[in-house]
Amino acid sequence: MQKNGYFPEINGNFGFGCMRLPMKNGEVDHEQFCKMADDFIAAGFNYFDTAHGYIGGKSELAIRECVSKRYDRSRFLLANKLSDPYFQKEEDVVPFFKKQLELCGVEYFDFYLMHAQDRNNYKKYKRCRAYETAAALKEQGFIRHLALSFHDKPEVLDMILTEHPEIEAVQIQFNYVDYEDPAVEAREVYEVCIKHGKPVIVMEPVKGGSLVNLPEEADKVLKDLHGGSNASYAVRFAASFPSMFMVLSGMSSTEQMNDNISAMKDFEPLSEKEFEAVAKVCAIFKKLDIIPCTSCRYCIEENICPQNIIIPDLFSAMNAYGAFHNWNTKFYYNAVITGDGKGKASECIECGGCESVCPQHLPIRELLQNVAKTFEKNAR
Repeated sequence: MQKNGYFPEINGNFGFGCMRLPMKNGEVDHEQFCKMADDFIAAGFNYFDTAHGYIGGKSELAIRECVSKRYDRSRFLLANKLSDPYFQKEEDVVPFFKKQLELCGVEYFDFYLMHAQDRNNYKKYKRCRAYETAAALKEQGFIRHLALSFHDKPEVLDMILTEHPEIEAVQIQFNYVDYEDPAVEAREVYEVCIKHGKPVIVMEPVKGGSLVNLPEEADKVLKDLHGGSNASYAVRFAASFPSMFMVLSGMSSTEQMNDNISAMKDFEPLSEKEFEAVAKVCAIFKKLDIIPCTSCRYCIEENICPQNIIIPDLFSAMNAYGAFHNWNTKFYYNAVITGDGKGKASECIECGGCESVCPQHLPIRELLQNVAKTFEKNAR
């Protein structure tokens, strides 16, 4: 396995994102996660990525049980994050950080990220001296590399990196659909990273699974290449740019793990023909009325929605309906809202809590009205 060109302790350019782990009866399926971690490490890779809010706090614990307890610390690298909901003042940061170490079963983090930075929460991180506190923890040996993840416009990232040149890497949303999307501006954000000389970690290379289960016309374009899976083209697209030192994939099955390993173990950038095919897929997507939700689930973590509306799943049903217009999508919508006090789209009280944490800055309240009109007979 080739060493990473930017951080030699990293093997290869593919990382295990632990936001979407295999689940069984509402809990992380430790048996399957152990198998996936074993396959990942056996293939020569070693970078795991988590955060405290992932899977309602279960991701860190799964890392401890399935990775930290089973492998010598030298065998894996672990990235974690300082997330907005879990600190309110400067004095909260260190206790929260130490709690994360305990939950993950490690004595240090290889990478620690200021999480989901945007123009709004960055003010809080500045007020609470979060960057300075993390830098001190690095000096004490509890952090190897200080980084940030980002969801906003290029000029905001430029400001943050100008004020904090100590940042060693930037994690951005980057995939072939978002590359020229004016709402995400992935290309421009990437160029800001290059301007500041910061190597890049890619998140959402398959856009929350949207680039796996493609509409029929788009699916045929990639199938006609007679090469890898739809996911493999998306992951390889992101990894084909020179400053990308790591592409994360959130995997929830051994099949997804094996598919990604096959694409990335002996990585080859996309060919000219493959880039042309991806451009055709982008053109097809632009014709569809697709909600650009990545199912990060931030909008439903920590009881943000008082109506318990499972927003990402409802958007998934809406997108499927827009792409395929079949009865299965309405059946899926009804399945999502059945049981456990789950709210319908029409039951949104428009409090705006979801929109305040959405990395994609989606007009969720308006979109839920559209979902209700599509799936609920009596919705206004």
